[in-house]
Formats: sequence, structure tokens, C-alpha cells
Amino acid sequence: MTALPLSGVTVVSVEQAVAAPFATRQLADLGARVIKVERPGEGDFARRYDTTVHGQSSYFVWLNRSKESVTLDLKTSAGRELLEGILARADVFVQNLAPGAAARLDLDADALTRRHPSLIPCAITGYGSTGPWADRKAYDLLVQCQTGLVSLTGTPEETARTGVSIADIAAGTYAYSGILTALYARATTGVARAVEVSLFEALAEWMSQPAHYTRHGGVQPPRVGTGHATIAPYGAFATADGKRILLSVQNEREWTAFCSRVLDRPGLADDPRFATGPARVAHRDALDAIIAERSLRSTADELTALLDAAGIANAGINDVREFVEHPVLAARDRWQDVAVPGGVVPALRPPADLAGIAPRMDPVPSVGEHTERVLIELGCSPARIEALRADGVV
Repeated sequence: MTALPLSGVTVVSVEQAVAAPFATRQLADLGARVIKVERPGEGDFARRYDTTVHGQSSYFVWLNRSKESVTLDLKTSAGRELLEGILARADVFVQNLAPGAAARLDLDADALTRRHPSLIPCAITGYGSTGPWADRKAYDLLVQCQTGLVSLTGTPEETARTGVSIADIAAGTYAYSGILTALYARATTGVARAVEVSLFEALAEWMSQPAHYTRHGGVQPPRVGTGHATIAPYGAFATADGKRILLSVQNEREWTAFCSRVLDRPGLADDPRFATGPARVAHRDALDAIIAERSLRSTADELTALLDAAGIANAGINDVREFVEHPVLAARDRWQDVAVPGGVVPALRPPADLAGIAPRMDPVPSVGEHTERVLIELGCSPARIEALRADGVV
């Protein structure tokens, strides 16, 4: 079997919730050994977000496969000493502790670099480790609000949050790529560089297009539901059988084909109200009314066939169950069974395929499942481990 790309890399993570676990799970997918340090007894609080997956949290199952769970009370000197022993053998340390907590535990980047020069520390923060908001708590929806994303999401009448933890996912993705970059830099230069990612700045990057539009256009893009603020026609339209089809016209060639082959109104392509992209956006309501009248005369299947034949991008609006049963995921074998405490569940393979490499998709650990194994590796005797348990250190 071909070795996974990160085989031999050890990652230690004092992590919770979504952002840091997402980063480290992706490292585990590539073969890194990820030792997840949790609180004795309760563990990562994300374990209790819900109980829908064989009694486990859907968040925790998604984010924590292929990891080893070790419980340590880091508020005790014995717990911190054990963590030091684990870090001495590690390549990467990841934490997304509350503001100031890493420094209080002597686990900030500067302190770690002094003690472990070859270790790559990665901190995931809310608003950065410096600056006026360094001590401010940041949860996903708060960051969606602060970056202006919520003001762009929803209908003209009402704002809405995105349906997934997008700020956490963005930060976890940049932490993952930052760690890979730091590993490469260490391998080529011998220097271990610290990585820091904030939820706010990760999502701020994703807000760059509306930021440019607003700064230079004088007004921010409007909320248009399933439509697009700067492209028309682009949106969902009801069909005769009560379904909705989303369609998108991206250029003039498609617009001409759409008018002649879907709307059966070839002359509309040259109507001054709709002849260019900006004109179509300016007269969106009138254009949408024409399309809505036409779409109601066809079933979803009939309209989809017309759009496909004309080369117009389109999609039905799936619910989550329809997504889970999507034929593309089935035909491309994207689901793979993963063991969880209490059962086995299908999980999606990582989206980046490496030729000849099968991703690691090992079980989701129970709280402290690997504590004894890791402590034995550090040289702890069974009697010592029992004493640590009795004292509540592990």
C-alpha cells in the first residue's frame, strides 16, 4: 500500500468546536497522527452539540475521524508536564483556546518556539492575537455579522445566516493550508514558522468581491434570495408541477440561446432592456417576470431538458436528503463507512483526490480512548497512569 503523504507527521491539538478540528482532521486524512487533547470526563464540548449519530454529535463525527483522544487536565502541573512530553515528539501544535488561555498555559507561539524550536505552532483565533479585538470572543455567526456576510444573505426583506459554519470552515481551511506550507518550509529551510489564522480574517478574504464592489461602486450588492447581485437572469423559478429550477445565464452567447430555445422569443435578445449584462441586472424584475411566466408552462423535467439542450446551466433545488442521495456522490463512490462509538456511518471522502492515494478514514474516538497508549509511549507505568486517573489529571 502506498504511504499516505503525511505519514510520520505528528500533530497535537488542544482543540474544540469546529475550526481547529476541521484543520486537523484534514491533516489526519493525509496520514498525520493527530493526538486530540480533551478535558477529562466531558471532552470537546462539540461532542454534546447534538446526539443524532448513534448518540454522537453530527459535528463531532464530521470533524474527528482518524484521531487519537487523550484526556489531560491542563490546569494541573502534572497535566501540562505530560503535554510537554507529547509536544517534544510532535511536529505541529494546533490550538483554538479562548482569548488569552494559550498564553496563560504557556502554549502561545513564542513560548513554544523557545522550548521546541522545530515545532510548528498554529493558533486559530477570533479576531487575531493582537489588535483591539484580540480578547473578544468570536463564534461563527458573530463573525458572519461582523464581516457583513449576513447583510448580503437572505431576501430583500430579511437577512439570514448561512446554513453552515462558514467562518469556522474558512478558518479551518486556511489553518490546514498554512500548516502544510509551514511543513514544506521547515523541510526546505529547516526553519519552523508559526501559523496564525483568525475566523474574522478568513471570512474577510471571502468577502473581498463584495468589498471591492461596495468600495468602488458606492453601494453594496443587494440581497436577492436565490438570485445573483450582479448577474441576470440568475435565480430559481417555479414550474408547472410545483418544483423550482435555478438557472444562470453567464454571457451573451448563452443569452441569445436562452431567448430562442427556452423562451421561444429570439427577438428578446436584442431588446435594449436586456441586450447586455448590466442592462439585464438593471431591468431584473421585468426579465424575471417574463421567465417566470414561461417556466410555469413546463414541468421541472421539461424545463430542465430545454435548458440542457440550449446549454444553459441549471439545477433543481435539493433538500439535504436529496443531496445525501445525489447520484454523482454514489457513482463516484464518495461515501465511505467510518466507525463511530456505537455504530458505523457513511462519511464523505476528502474532496481533493491524490492519484494512487486512498485517504485515511479511521474511527471517530471516544473520550480518552487513547490516553493510556500515549502515556505508555511517554514511559508512564500502569501504576503511574492509575495514580493520574485517581487525581483527575487524565
